[in-house]
Amino acid sequence: MGYCPCKLTPYFMRSPVRATLILALLVASRVAPGQDVFTGVSRIVAVGDVHGDYEQLVTILRQAGVIDAKARWVGGRTHLVQTGDIPDRGPDSRQAMELLMALAPQALKAGGRVHALVGNHEAMNVLGDLRYVHPGEYEAFRGARSRQLQSRAWNVLSDSARRNDEAYKAQWFAEHPLGWVEHRMAFEGNGRYASWIRGNPAAVKINDYLFVHGGIGPRYVDSSLAALNAGVRQALRGDAPPPEGNIAEDPEGPLWYRGLATEDEAVLAVHVDCVLARFGVAHVVIGHTVTPGTILPRFGGKVIMIDAGLSAAYGGQSAALVIEDNAAFALHRGVRLPLPLGGDLFGYLKAAAALDPTPSRLRQYVEQLAAARAP
Repeated sequence: MGYCPCKLTPYFMRSPVRATLILALLVASRVAPGQDVFTGVSRIVAVGDVHGDYEQLVTILRQAGVIDAKARWVGGRTHLVQTGDIPDRGPDSRQAMELLMALAPQALKAGGRVHALVGNHEAMNVLGDLRYVHPGEYEAFRGARSRQLQSRAWNVLSDSARRNDEAYKAQWFAEHPLGWVEHRMAFEGNGRYASWIRGNPAAVKINDYLFVHGGIGPRYVDSSLAALNAGVRQALRGDAPPPEGNIAEDPEGPLWYRGLATEDEAVLAVHVDCVLARFGVAHVVIGHTVTPGTILPRFGGKVIMIDAGLSAAYGGQSAALVIEDNAAFALHRGVRLPLPLGGDLFGYLKAAAALDPTPSRLRQYVEQLAAARAP
């Protein structure tokens, strides 16, 4: 198939001192590529961006019947897909990652799977872009040696010519709080979360659904699933990016592209059809871009947006996509609603909004739709 019409430098790499403290850990591990195509799966549960909200993640997984009251896997042969962006914006990213890491072997033993995809915020943390790290995330890494490690980091990483500048010192310590060093050790080199993230795919194909965090932009429509995943892994290893650029930071790449969520459907219809044909699927499921408050089909159900704003940072909307025997449902606040993958969405959205407490941005969205439909 022919072409279908339709940088963020890591913090430590910018530092003048590179070979001490945490940088000693920057020996990238080589992660063997995993399986990224699955067929014959009878049940899929897909959850969007978590953004540090462990409690909301637990709630939706319990509602979906994949974990019990003690957060143990009870989903049997279900495939759970989390479409990325576990960290940042909320305080409990570490707990959320640990939960998914613990569930993976439990699910595999039961005949199911846990697919934790790489989102742009996972990539940002691995590559050293910490703009959205919540203070609670650093606090979660704070330990008995945190003050000692912070002091060593100050001695190594701060500007020696400005150490007597009290304003500079105050700003530096505000930007490098207790737990910051341990956080970086976990997300860089062979750190626990860096290794786990690099071992995760950017996209998986299950039955006739393609799951990806952001989407597939025009630049990557001729790529393959294996090439996308290999490219993201290469970028997160810290290797020199290929001449065409760093896929993990590319606005059209699978971690960042928003066109499937935001572009006019008539304008992007041909591109969407090209993506479906290239990857051999009927639907693309994406997170990354927050919906009005529930699971939202676009392009007649060819694209399904599942970032309903699960995190408290976005209102704490409880919603997930459930696919059983090829039938799609929205699990909205614990209630299963048939998901229309074609035709009018108004009745479905109205039913979902009726389940929301007040105030509800989904209800406001539905009211706007109703006003637009009025003669």
